[in-house]
Formats: sequence, structure tokens, C-alpha cells
Amino acid sequence: MQINHGNLSINAPEIDGATTILTPAALDFLSALITKFEAERGVLLARRQARQLRLNAGELPDFLSETAAIRAGDWQVGAIPADLTDRRVEITGPVDRKMVINALNSGAKVFMADFEDSNAPSWRNVIEGQLNMIAATRRTISYQSPEGKSYQLNASIATLMVRPRGWHLDEAHITYQGKPISGALFDFGLFLFHNAKEALTRGTGAYFYLPKLESHLEARLWHQVFDFSEDYLGLAQGSSKCTVLIETILAAFEMDEILFELKDHIVGLNCGRWDYIFSYIRAFQNDASRVLPERAQVTMAGGFLRAYSQLLIQTCHRRGAFAMGGMAAQIPIKNNEDANTIALNKVRADKEREASDGHDGTWVAHPALVPIAQGIFDQYVPGLNQLGRLRDEVKVSSADLLAAPLGSITETGLRNNINVGLQYLAAWLGGSGCVPIHNLMEDAATAEISRSQVCQWLYNDVKLDTGEIVTRDLVHRLVDEEIAKLVGNPDDYDEAKSTFLEVAVADDYAEFLTLPAYERMS
Repeated sequence: MQINHGNLSINAPEIDGATTILTPAALDFLSALITKFEAERGVLLARRQARQLRLNAGELPDFLSETAAIRAGDWQVGAIPADLTDRRVEITGPVDRKMVINALNSGAKVFMADFEDSNAPSWRNVIEGQLNMIAATRRTISYQSPEGKSYQLNASIATLMVRPRGWHLDEAHITYQGKPISGALFDFGLFLFHNAKEALTRGTGAYFYLPKLESHLEARLWHQVFDFSEDYLGLAQGSSKCTVLIETILAAFEMDEILFELKDHIVGLNCGRWDYIFSYIRAFQNDASRVLPERAQVTMAGGFLRAYSQLLIQTCHRRGAFAMGGMAAQIPIKNNEDANTIALNKVRADKEREASDGHDGTWVAHPALVPIAQGIFDQYVPGLNQLGRLRDEVKVSSADLLAAPLGSITETGLRNNINVGLQYLAAWLGGSGCVPIHNLMEDAATAEISRSQVCQWLYNDVKLDTGEIVTRDLVHRLVDEEIAKLVGNPDDYDEAKSTFLEVAVADDYAEFLTLPAYERMS
């Protein structure tokens, strides 16, 4: 389809239902968002790059002196809607139709429909995802499988939240002044335009998860987007709500400030642990003193992850906001009872830690895990949430937020990172952004850890348990060896291999693997 609408140009494949989403009125609103906010997005992205250069030069993050009064102030976030007061178990997943129905029916309190890390953002996926959100909001969504099985919504369903893409991601099929527009504004704007008023008539609202923020200034931009959008669409100010994922090391130093900037719209923060690990590696890519061990050894039990989760709970509850726990990547394992027991015990331990620490809720990726997580939070949380647990005893310093855990780095670990990265990229480039690999549910965040650890180990001349130093030649050899182990024709992995090597062994660290991957998809 080729459409010129005001200052927007659309050049995209023909997808059934696209005109239902891209109506003239919807495009007017999208155009208004892009015109008003696209330039500031560019400024903030440039600010990110400048900050990374300072980190590369040895600067360490710290709490901001210029916002000390905000951290010391006595203030709280705005009112929380009734259908967001119980968030003990949330399920997340991509926006394909079957997943949306199963997640809404899962028994979880909230379903986060994900246009970001678990969605490969092909034009088909983002358009069909928006169509699915319209049907889900109106409770008309249904699905007929190729095998003839019918799916439709139960009488009682989870509260719907939507995660748009991060500020760094573009929507390449629509340009403004010759450049791709913001994927975040595209996802947010079209969902809000089509569904906010309908959701409010049904006793809920337009609720969002905001990803990848790196500063309170990025939160301020979202606040401005919310206010402008509500005015434009005739919505009550503050009726649209969000939860912000604290999934970057820089945002962890600005949690109070992020809550303050968004206080009319925000209801909580979430520990996005996998992106947080990736962000730590990215921030300190050249710092030999902060090289992380293998992913499985980087846990919430200690180091920088433990510190930030404790600080998040304390910060949120002081401000009357929810402190949400993160995702356990384990999924049920069929046909192997012993392995399944081990996996589910890890899930239980993770959720027990979160509930006992004071989190108000947690994430799961599979419907079968909902009753496990719900049972644990029912046991540890006497009411709907734990906002009353202020955790005044928590003392977290800058050094605590930066403390790297100790552990080992083996050839097996390097191979696993390569294997996961290759398999995930092959699936992502094929249109699937949420992929079970080695009995874990992998998305873009965990794939980022896989390739980023290769970068960090390479840049810092890490020695493996075999005595070998991680070099480009070694990575190239292991890539070929791991591809030879995978099912199918090795040629099927050509694009994945090229993309992985582009982001894993380049002289300059690629900010996000999804950026070059998206160019190959588009």
C-alpha cells in the first residue's frame, strides 16, 4: 500500500485490515504525535549516545544531584484505577490472535500484550496486532485453528495492558520528512486512538507498559505524549495509565524522578531483569572489572540485581506505586518429568523471593505457570497488593547498584550464547519474536544478553575454562560449529549468522541487535 497523508508517507505491503487501522482520522492523530514529538525523540536518542561515550571513557552512573529535592520530597503518584489494584500475576506475550485469547483467559490478573521484545515487528505483525487489540478491547476476538479448534474469550478475563516499542525503534514503513517514524508513537498512538474511549465505557482504560527508558527526561517526554493525546482525543486527563519497566542500569538511578515525571499517569515500576542484565553489559562493555559471568550465574539473589530490586520496592511503595517483579524464563517441559520438576522449582523459588521481598506482583510467560505464581502470592500477600510494606530498612548505594557478581565463563557458556543467539535471530527474522529454546522462553532481551556477553568477553580478552582467549576467530569457528548442530539446512541460518556476527564481533558495539535485524526484515 502507498499512501500520502499530510506529512506522513506510507509504503508497505498490502495487509488485510490495514485500512481499518490506518483510517484518515487515525493518521491525523498519528501525524500530530509525530509532528510534535519526533524531534525531541531524536534529541533524547542523541543524548543516550553521548552518555554511552562517557561511560566508555570510565564515567560511572550515580544519583543526580540536580534532582535531589525530588528524591527527598513528600509526594505520591496519582490515583490507581480499580482494575489495576490487584496485579499479583501478570502474563506477557506477543500480540498474535491465539496468544491474546489464551493470555486473557489464563486466570492472570493482567495480560501485557507486547509489541516490543516478544514481537518481531514485521508490518503484518504490527497491523494484525492492532486489529487484535481492537477485538480484544471489545471482547469480540476469536480464533479458529487449522486443526478446527475454536478459541474465544471467557466471561472473566485479565485486564489488558499494551507495551509499545521503545524510543529507539523505528517504524520503517511510515516516514516523516523522509525519515522513519517512532515505533513507540505508532504503537501507542494507534492503540489509544482506537481503544481508549471503548475501554473507558467498559470500566477499564488504556493501560501501557513503557520499555527501555534510560532517564527521567525520557519519562517526561512520555508524560507530554500522554497529556497531548488525552487533550486531542477528548479523554479525561490522567485516565490513561502506565507502568514503566526499569530495565536499564541508568534508569535505576532515576526511579524517583521517573515516577515524578509521570505521576499523573504512572501506577508502578517493573523489574525488567533480562534487559537490565543486557543494559549492564552494554553500559560497561569495555570495563574489565564489570565483566559478567555466564547468564545462568547472574541471578536476582545478589549483586546489582538484588540491590536494584530492593530499591525499586522501597521507591515505589514510598510513592504509592506498585513494585512489579520480573519474568522467570522457565517454561513447562513436556515428556521429561524430572527436568520439568527442576524448572518449576526454579519458578517457585523466584516467585517466593519476589513475594517475600515485597513485590506486588510478578510476570509469567506461560498460562500453566499462572496458578503456581498465584498460589505463592496468595500465600505471601494477605491483600491485593503490598503497598503498605515501605521497606524503610533498605539502604542501597551507588556501589551496590554497580556491583558485578562473580562466576565462571566456559566454552560451554560461550557456545550456548551463540546457539541461542542464532536460533532466536532465525526465528525473529522469520516473524516470531517469542521462541522456546532449551526449555527457556527467549525474547529479544535474552537474545541481547547472549550476543552482548560474546561482545564483552571478546572486548576484554576473557579466558575460558579451556585456556582459550575469546577472539573473533574463535567466535567465527564456534558459530559454524553450532549451526552444524541445528536442525535443518545450514543455509537457513545465513541471515541469522550474518546478523549475529554483525552485532557480536564488530569493533563498535551495536546498541541493539534489533536495529540491524530490522533492516534485514524490512
